[in-house]
Amino acid sequence: MDLTEKTIGTESIYKGRVVDLRVDTVTLPDGGTATREIIAHPGGVSMLAVDDEKNVLMVRQFRKPTEQVLLEIPAGKLEYGENPLEAGIRELEEETGTVASEIIPMGFFYPTPAYCQEKTYMFFARGLKRTKQHLDEGEFLEVVKVPYDKLYELVMNDEIPDGKTALAVLKARAHIYPGE
Repeated sequence: MDLTEKTIGTESIYKGRVVDLRVDTVTLPDGGTATREIIAHPGGVSMLAVDDEKNVLMVRQFRKPTEQVLLEIPAGKLEYGENPLEAGIRELEEETGTVASEIIPMGFFYPTPAYCQEKTYMFFARGLKRTKQHLDEGEFLEVVKVPYDKLYELVMNDEIPDGKTALAVLKARAHIYPGE
């Protein structure tokens, strides 16, 4: 069965600094039509950076949509067409004041594919060296170190609600630290 929906019309609703919203009219596999509300987003990157003592560099920051301070791995938004690895290197230094001598790709995921086009790339970084933090204007965060094993426990006990962080920690466990 062909499950593909074909777009037959698009209406732009909102164009913002971070996201755009549109409504697409589609033809369904059974020939009917429907509308789909879609958030256009250029994508993101996230860096699971681990120091020589197996501590993960984390950031604590307030997230308005959840109305709480979350503990997350460093991450950021891509510019359209930007190389994800270069963006990840930039975000790691901007947020934590750290550069890495080794970066290993850990794949990508779609955070909310039902309505958003965002594709987030994940990287594992090690061989860390301190530089200088360069936060964006209006960006406020605290850098903290969490032992990898403790962070893994937090993820498994549902104490890390951030999806990119949880997935990166699990992928690192499976691909970087197998058998631990």
